[in-house]
Amino acid sequence: MTEVSKQRLLLATRNAGKTREVREILGAGWEVEDLAARLDLPEVEETGETFEENAKLKALAASALYDGWVLADDSGLEVDALGGAPGVRSARFAGEDADMAANRALLREKLGEVRGRERRGRFRCVLALARNGEVVRTFSGAVEGLIAPAERGAGGFGYDPLFVPEGSCRTFAEFTPREKHACSHRGRALAALVVYLTADEPAA
Repeated sequence: MTEVSKQRLLLATRNAGKTREVREILGAGWEVEDLAARLDLPEVEETGETFEENAKLKALAASALYDGWVLADDSGLEVDALGGAPGVRSARFAGEDADMAANRALLREKLGEVRGRERRGRFRCVLALARNGEVVRTFSGAVEGLIAPAERGAGGFGYDPLFVPEGSCRTFAEFTPREKHACSHRGRALAALVVYLTADEPAA
């Protein structure tokens, strides 16, 4: 059995927020590097129609050139009143070169006249685990909530200042990292990944 303390992962992203959260959730026993430290590895264009398709594209591209476990995360916000948008375009909602402040501003604008429970949405995350150029397994997690009319909080990243998870009156950006990880979409997906990788004989 492989000890958790010896697990190594390459996270196929240059998104510092995602990398930070993965490291925080997995803990000090895991060695996690990302594409910021591996300029020899490609960052793949997200051309898939689903989170799973995009996660697999990113995992496969890095895995073909890396010796070891590769993990790719594709995640985003789905808002019911917008037909599931921004969805897979969460990072590019306001345009290809938009930053997250512009994405959040556009979301607030589009939901301007929407009230109450009609502002329902969810964060969704799909992880693709690959090795030797093949996707071994995918893991998913989701958390339901409401989109706040105004940004609140200074923590987290992305749409966190606008997302109020079900059962709370605070946005994710007002949570401590520990509180967020315990219920977030990424935390739930990573919990399933840990169970798999710490099993007696994970597939290689």
